Amino acid sequence: MAPAASLAAHLPVPQGPTLLTVTGEVSHPNVGDEVHFDRQMLRELPWHLTVTDTPWHDGKRRFEGPLGRTLLEAVGARGEALRVTALNGYAATLPVSDLQQHDVIFAMAIDGAPLRIRDHGPLFIIYPFDDNPELLNERVLNHSVWQVSHIDVR
Repeated sequence: MAPAASLAAHLPVPQGPTLLTVTGEVSHPNVGDEVHFDRQMLRELPWHLTVTDTPWHDGKRRFEGPLGRTLLEAVGARGEALRVTALNGYAATLPVSDLQQHDVIFAMAIDGAPLRIRDHGPLFIIYPFDDNPELLNERVLNHSVWQVSHIDVR
């Protein structure tokens, strides 16, 4: 897997269907003034494993995907907030500081299997709830967007 810093300087144009579009205050666009990621591009970012309980699953589950701060580095994000929108139109605004202070991931896999739309995929924002029980609150739960398709960096 390529380090985020080297990927950031040369983000390729997606070869497959776009799973994630990042707009706004980004300095490494690859399609016009936006950043588009297909599945393979997201898989090439360094991944992180989080094992945690969530309110949406029974028991501890293994979530894998790129760290939020790695994704922000790859796109050259310059804002302080992220407006994250799901496939169904649900949107939440997350402070960038959440991604800097905690190992928040954009999960693409659960228990070793790719997250499908019916499983909250293709991208699901997962906070490390078991590592930081204070994160299990209404504010953070509202930031745990699933079926993420768009991020606007503000």
